[in-house]
Amino acid sequence: QVQLVESGGGLVQAGGSLRLSCAASGRTFSSNAMGWFRQAPGKEREFVAALNWSGGNTYYADSVKGRFTISRGNAKNTVYLQMNSLKPEDTAVYYCGTYSGDYGYSRKQYEYDYWGQGTQVTVSS
Repeated sequence: QVQLVESGGGLVQAGGSLRLSCAASGRTFSSNAMGWFRQAPGKEREFVAALNWSGGNTYYADSVKGRFTISRGNAKNTVYLQMNSLKPEDTAVYYCGTYSGDYGYSRKQYEYDYWGQGTQVTVSS
């Protein structure tokens, strides 16, 4: 079992920044990657970014590339999502999840094993 807890969400004006954190506990050694997804009202959960533990490679959705940065903490139990130049369309509940599949990471939410409870990000125009 893996437990994930997201934090750092809030209300920010367009152009502002937020830093999300995802703290993992439990059997974290079994995962290959950590991903961030988001879900806006009435929409499906979509991929935002992922970080592969072994190589440290990072991956981003085109919509956030150049604005968001995923990084790891010193221990293999914390992942951050630095979000800059936020836009109203970034408004969503943001979730972190663990991936333990055969590839370095995945952009498909159903391939992730565990999820946190989510943290709300609201960007006002």
